[in-house]
Amino acid sequence: MEDLKKSLKMPLFGSTFSPKKIPPRKSASLSSLHTLDRSTREVELGLEYGPPVMNLGGQSWKFEDGQWISESGGNASGREVQRLKKKNVQLEEENNLLKLKIEILLDMLTETTVEYHLIEKEVEDIKTQHRRKK
Repeated sequence: MEDLKKSLKMPLFGSTFSPKKIPPRKSASLSSLHTLDRSTREVELGLEYGPPVMNLGGQSWKFEDGQWISESGGNASGREVQRLKKKNVQLEEENNLLKLKIEILLDMLTETTVEYHLIEKEVEDIKTQHRRKK
């Protein structure tokens, strides 16, 4: 026993190891619902619990199909927001395509205008040469 006490002594501080007592645990649940009988619980909680609902900043939100959806009147639901985002991406792609088409058409117009001016210049040069020969 004497050897055990010597081995438990901490050489740096010179005291023996003595752990503090652990305080008793608090009760697992602070809710009193577990003390109510079944009929009282059904009245308190309702027979069908339904999806979770919460209110934040005056808006009512409902958890449905893995997403929180706003139930408030003036705001779009999560599904509506996703539909609008998808439509927005589609319109942006269409807009980019139309911008590309406009750029191509402007290039074609520029090329045609340059060709027209070259031909017009050639015609004037030929007319000038023809007048000189006369």
